[in-house]
Amino acid sequence: MAVQGSQRRLLGSLNSTPTAIPQLGLAANQTGARCLEVSISDGLFLSLGLVSLVENALVVATIAKNRNLHSPMYCFICCLALSDLLVSGSNVLETAVILLLEAGALVARAAVLQQLDNVIDVITCSSMLSSLCFLGAIAVDRYISIFYALRYHSIVTLPRARQAVAAIWVASVVFSTLFIAYYDHVAVLLCLVVFFLAMLVLMAVLYVHMLARACQHAQGIARLHKRQRPVHQGFGLKGAVTLTILLGIFFLCWGPFFLHLTLIVLCPEHPTCGCIFKNFNLFLALIICNAIIDPLIYAFHSQELRRTLKEVLTCSW
Repeated sequence: MAVQGSQRRLLGSLNSTPTAIPQLGLAANQTGARCLEVSISDGLFLSLGLVSLVENALVVATIAKNRNLHSPMYCFICCLALSDLLVSGSNVLETAVILLLEAGALVARAAVLQQLDNVIDVITCSSMLSSLCFLGAIAVDRYISIFYALRYHSIVTLPRARQAVAAIWVASVVFSTLFIAYYDHVAVLLCLVVFFLAMLVLMAVLYVHMLARACQHAQGIARLHKRQRPVHQGFGLKGAVTLTILLGIFFLCWGPFFLHLTLIVLCPEHPTCGCIFKNFNLFLALIICNAIIDPLIYAFHSQELRRTLKEVLTCSW
């Protein structure tokens, strides 16, 4: 498993392309530019990955245990947890292999390591893509439940949800395989960036529309009780804060990684962009942090899920 300095070879060769990285170092030396590089130790990677691995495994086990949670909404939440679990697991596996290789405790041929690295890259990339897709699917599900409440159970059925899940997984694996194979093509990187922006816009539009509808509903209730302004303003502020946190965490955790991809296309040889490239490990750590936060936002708010989680933790099967 090849490593370029302190950078891991995750997701193909994003951080070790022959046209970018060697020239970046030269440009930085020529200009005397000083880069702010946040060092992420292997121990921290392992810790974050293991926390996310355990947390998301508990979500999957909890939903699988309780038949009352076998609904389309929890199907998407379960698949989101599984995607985050794979993101964390692949990072933990890669970090462990790198540490074993560096310590001399693991000896393997270069061809074997190359194949293992490609497999880990495909798993990581496909789970990242599927995670973004399931975040979008959860937003769409919630939107339909609010704006088409009376028809929700006829629109969003469990068979349709399973079909959507299967389509997302297949598409994620196919596109991630193509991405790893053609990582050095500009079109591939642009497609990934456009996909991220599309998910961001989709989530923002849907959640803002849902917030507006909720505020209208609260305003209508307030009019009935002749307390229009205080109730409406208080509810709107709380909803706006919740929406800001939800979209803010999404953008903060995923945005830097896709900024990295964008800069590879726009300025692969510029010294300033080179400084950003050096923080690639930080961007991956933020994605793992998002995998830790997702269950707190989408799963653990459910009282029934929390109750079932207690049964899982006490082995009450």
